[in-house]
Amino acid sequence: MKRILLPAGGAILATGLLAAGLAGTANANSVPDWASDTMAKDAPAAQAVVDFWFAANGHTNNLAKATPYTWETKATSKLKVSGGYTPDTKANEIKPIGEETKVASKTKNINLPKTIGKVFFVNDKGDLKWCSGTSIQGKYKNLVATAGHCVYDDDKNASVMDKWVFVPGYYQGKTPYGIYVGKTAFTHYDFSVYNDRDRDYAFVTVYNGVQPGGGTPTKVTKAEFDKYEGVKFDKARAISEADYKKCVDYNGGETADCWAKASDLSDVVGPDYPGAIKVLKEVSKGQFDAAPTGKVNGSKAAGATLVEHVTASQYKAYDGPGYQKIDEKGNFTITHYFVKYWVKKEVKVSYFASDFYIVKDVNKDLGALGNNVGGQGVSWNQKTGGKVFVFGYPADAHKDGHKAYTGVTPKWCYGATSGKTYASAAYKAEEHIALKCAMTPGADGSPWLIKYSNTKRLGYVNGVTSIFHDQDGNDRYDYSSSPYFDGETATVYNQAANTWSGSLKK
Repeated sequence: MKRILLPAGGAILATGLLAAGLAGTANANSVPDWASDTMAKDAPAAQAVVDFWFAANGHTNNLAKATPYTWETKATSKLKVSGGYTPDTKANEIKPIGEETKVASKTKNINLPKTIGKVFFVNDKGDLKWCSGTSIQGKYKNLVATAGHCVYDDDKNASVMDKWVFVPGYYQGKTPYGIYVGKTAFTHYDFSVYNDRDRDYAFVTVYNGVQPGGGTPTKVTKAEFDKYEGVKFDKARAISEADYKKCVDYNGGETADCWAKASDLSDVVGPDYPGAIKVLKEVSKGQFDAAPTGKVNGSKAAGATLVEHVTASQYKAYDGPGYQKIDEKGNFTITHYFVKYWVKKEVKVSYFASDFYIVKDVNKDLGALGNNVGGQGVSWNQKTGGKVFVFGYPADAHKDGHKAYTGVTPKWCYGATSGKTYASAAYKAEEHIALKCAMTPGADGSPWLIKYSNTKRLGYVNGVTSIFHDQDGNDRYDYSSSPYFDGETATVYNQAANTWSGSLKK
């Protein structure tokens, strides 16, 4: 066990995660093993994070734009043997969700666990990034394990990553099990203060999941539509001339819920022309603003505007001159600008009216993460040299530019971990466990699972991918390494595992 102490008379800048660890401490010996920091402080803040990544009515926003987080800036690391590891307490484990009272069974087929997914966040440069992570067991089934550097920007001495979310089973912009916003991040004190890669792990509590979009449209009256503050839209339908005349307001022009369009505007007349019909021509806002306000053929030229609430697919398909906008509630709107004209009755005119819909249960609460995808167990102080599965989303190219992975779907490695611990001077790692694995960045934070059952898709997290290494010097990653999970890891885990997070609806 390695423990770093504060230098005598040394000054440490406490920011972000350091604050909790340093609060109330008189000297190094009283510093706890764990440090914590708040991510999204309450339900409104968490909802704002969801809206940033994914608009409320299901329109993809930023998730698909993220790229893998590559925190390594130094030369490719090479491991050196640093000796064996002496456990600081007895070996122990916490069973996976659903396996608390079951006996382990032997299986053969390999299946990817439902618990794994991508961790998304915004780094200190404002870039949209992602790592790998997994749902794990906890008192409130609300816990995610990943690498410490996928939670806390230690190289920049910054706070936790911004707008942090976990998306289990993520695939090309889709959130099959919902999106889970981080509430509180727990790391080891030595990682947050000293960039100690032997403590490069993190446990994050997340709010209940929500599924962007969803809900059932309900047809309502115009008055109910105008009053409703949530997601809503209207649909146009063709009507008869007689129905049009019932809803049009001839004193003020077309109303918002009915209008007429002409097939030909070449034969414009005045309003006093026998049988003249008033129609609207959609124009750009610039043309609308430039239209004269005086009488043109007996009518005002600058005529009317219409704010149309549309669905995401209608919004994406629209190719007209109107102004498109997505508001803070997730509504898609198109503002149309019309100029009024009077045409002869012989001109073909089509009449339309709007039906109004509101959508309730958007961003519906899905409940706790562990109830939806399960959760891996956690173990510490285990013997080294055992077999492990590693599941993650590698994406970056190797050092020589060879790109073996896309990051679209999860991949896995399997093998025996090193019997001894390894050191990497470039990254302040002295007691890492190594595994032969060619995954590349993007797999940062991938869980290392021992005792993995391929049919149950459950095992015990006994490490997370921290650093990628090139042992044979050919500029391609061939090994990954993880901090050794010991009693101090258990202390950090237990703090996180007993912390409540709650729902976005509260």
